[in-house]
Amino acid sequence: MKKAAIIIRAMLRLVLDTNVVLDLLHWADADAAPIMAALTARRAECLADERTLGELRRVLTYPRLRLTAAAMADYDARYTALAHLVPPGAAPALPRCRDRDDQMFLELAARAGADLLVSKDKALLQLRGRGQLGFRIVSPLAFRGQKTEDR
Repeated sequence: MKKAAIIIRAMLRLVLDTNVVLDLLHWADADAAPIMAALTARRAECLADERTLGELRRVLTYPRLRLTAAAMADYDARYTALAHLVPPGAAPALPRCRDRDDQMFLELAARAGADLLVSKDKALLQLRGRGQLGFRIVSPLAFRGQKTEDR
């Protein structure tokens, strides 16, 4: 009697930088569409913590976005509903990002056991392949090639 192969379907665990979140919610950027599709189909889960949520809330107030208070609250609620909140904790030793404001995304990805950190930020993208991060750093466009099923 043949044994059936067991296929484990695990969600791809993502950390999204603030620019990618804006691409999903505000700009409706085509490069980010596969990320939203994976999240809504539950082939991927988004990880956030209080620091990254705080960063998003701060950026939503930027005048260039021209958001009303209601729109800011809507984006915050939509993203919070998509994201799995990760409790605070210590991150392992990591390379230093040139942009200190982006270090929080590296730390979250390491602490939460993310598979991918999706970013458009040049300082973060420059860290691709450096050291043993335990996760990969990819652009939204590169995310299209990621396997989100039968992992």
